[in-house]
Amino acid sequence: MTIEFDLTPEICNTQYAPLAALIVHYHQQKTLKPLEEVQIPIKSYDFSPACKLEQVFLSIMAGCETLTAFNTKIRPERALARLYGLEHFSDQSNLSRMLDALTLTNIEQLQQVIDQIWHPSSQVQHHDWRAFLWLDFDLSGLPCGKGAQESHKGYFSGKKTSPVAN
Repeated sequence: MTIEFDLTPEICNTQYAPLAALIVHYHQQKTLKPLEEVQIPIKSYDFSPACKLEQVFLSIMAGCETLTAFNTKIRPERALARLYGLEHFSDQSNLSRMLDALTLTNIEQLQQVIDQIWHPSSQVQHHDWRAFLWLDFDLSGLPCGKGAQESHKGYFSGKKTSPVAN
C-alpha cells in the first residue's frame, strides 16, 4: 500500500494523518501481529479480540485519556478505520467489555506480547553498556511570555524574571 499525503476536496478526511501513517507502517511490518496470540474468552461478532486490542492501543496513541473518549475521538474516523480494513471502529463499550474479560493468564500473555512488540525497536537494546549512558536533567527554567500556551508564573531560585517575561 502506498501512502500519500495531500489536500483533497473530499468530505471524509482524517485528523490523525501521522497516526494513519504509523498504522500503515505497523501493518506492513506486522508489528501488532503478536496481539493475536492473546486468547481472550469473549464472543467476537464484528471484531476479533486482537482487533479490539489494536483499537485500545489506537485510542492511547490518539491521546484518549479514558476509553470513553474513543466514541467521540476515534470512532467517527471512517477514513482511519478503512486503513484497518474496517467499515467502522468498535463502540467503546465493546472495548471495555473485552478489557473486563481479561483473565490473569491473559494479562500475563499480554505482557509477553508487548515485550515482543517493543523489544525489536527499543534503542536500549542497542546501547553499548560498556560506556556511560548520559542523562541530562536540566531543571533550569526558561522565561516565556504570558501568551505562551500552558505557561504559568513560576519561581526560579535566585533569578529575577523581568516583568516583560511574565
